[in-house]
Amino acid sequence: MEHPTKETRSRIGLHVNGRSYELDVDHRVTLLDLLREHLGLTGAKKGCDHGQCGACTVLVEGRRVNSCLLLAVAHDGSRVTTVEGLGDDTQGLHPLQEAFLARDAFQCGYCTPGQLCSAVGLLAEAAADPGAADLGRAGIAEAMSGNLCRCGAYPRILDAVRDVAAASAETGAADPADPADPADAGRVVA
Repeated sequence: MEHPTKETRSRIGLHVNGRSYELDVDHRVTLLDLLREHLGLTGAKKGCDHGQCGACTVLVEGRRVNSCLLLAVAHDGSRVTTVEGLGDDTQGLHPLQEAFLARDAFQCGYCTPGQLCSAVGLLAEAAADPGAADLGRAGIAEAMSGNLCRCGAYPRILDAVRDVAAASAETGAADPADPADPADAGRVVA
């Protein structure tokens, strides 16, 4: 009879915000904890730790996910974008970040990173299947319902997402989705 392996750590590679990382990871570490504790990317917040508040939302392969529910080791080789990867010094703010500023939707900062990543994912979903997406106020509220807002910014968050959705529709521009460049900006071994 074979005994189960006692290995508790694995070497994985992740592409986070356009940069490659090689990490030795305990199998129990969540993607959220890896981002915050190992890579120092504290934009995604640890809220409920049960996938109910959305404060930990990031993009994995362009899809919005609750990073507190994912084991990092299960995403070896994945491309991850956090709120820190949405804008940069060379290209400026992401259109959603600009809309949040214009609408005064940045208030407490606790839910905002997850709201931004979720909105980027929502707009990517809408661009991929335009007929199925409801980008009216009620449709956006429903699609963003997994992200809780604990302050008065919520109505302005919805307005900001609507502004970007409308601007994308008017210009016919590609969706302002996950901006992380799949080409690595550098490699880090930790």
